[in-house]
Amino acid sequence: MKIVLITGISGSGKSVALRLLEDSGYTCVDNLPVKFLNEFINTVREEQLKQIAVAIDVRSPGDLATLPHVLTGLRSQGVEFKAIFLDASDHALMQRYSESRRRHPLTDRLRKEGKSASLLECIHAERELLAPMRDQEHVIDTSELTPGQLRAWMRDLIQAGRADVVLTFQSFAYKRGVPADSDLVFDVRCLPNPHYDPELKPLTGRDQAVAQWLMQFNNVNQMLDDITGFIRRWLPLYLQDTRNYLTVAIGCTGGQHRSVYVVEKLAERFADHSPLLIRHRNLPAIEQP
Repeated sequence: MKIVLITGISGSGKSVALRLLEDSGYTCVDNLPVKFLNEFINTVREEQLKQIAVAIDVRSPGDLATLPHVLTGLRSQGVEFKAIFLDASDHALMQRYSESRRRHPLTDRLRKEGKSASLLECIHAERELLAPMRDQEHVIDTSELTPGQLRAWMRDLIQAGRADVVLTFQSFAYKRGVPADSDLVFDVRCLPNPHYDPELKPLTGRDQAVAQWLMQFNNVNQMLDDITGFIRRWLPLYLQDTRNYLTVAIGCTGGQHRSVYVVEKLAERFADHSPLLIRHRNLPAIEQP
């Protein structure tokens, strides 16, 4: 039986993620109270359902503070599941709420408690409530993602096996901010930049012309060797940890050439690791692998 738990900040894309899971054949339950999670899983076991997805967030009645303890208990019972926490920056969330004109689910609760309930204060209150979950599970920062990208990333995650740490290499643009879901971050802005070559500017680090241009520089190859050596040195300790995911983020100025090239080369060097995922946060969807 495959079980996926979706949680995270309101407005971060949980509905998009659940729809993808439903389209992938999962039986989906939204807004399940924490106290019913054990009972629900026991029920689906009895009914021999094969693929289950559950969304739990601040809309769910009950004490969210108990959720990490409940999940620990399930794991100790041998229940295998993927828990995915969707997040986004304050700016992205406020923009999405402005576009949708929806109220934050914590608005009425904060007002009943005699607290100020502006949108930003609701977002901060929600972050505090969900912090224990964010610290324990795999995080996807959706701030810069289109719905199509989020669906693709979710599809990759649910298809990845559970026998090992899911190793993800992700490129990003520093001018758009460092992804909040990064575990390790490497800055490659010091490397030669193909952006200034008129013929290479419209291309990406996945194009052979850009790759050939970059690989002629010794410091590019040395950067790749150093990052590879660091990851190979410390990956065994991550494998011994209780985590299920390790995201290595590679950043350059625009997220188009250098970081993309380095991610592609690192993926080649770690091709023997399974599961292995590749993400390019700031490439157009058509350029995604």
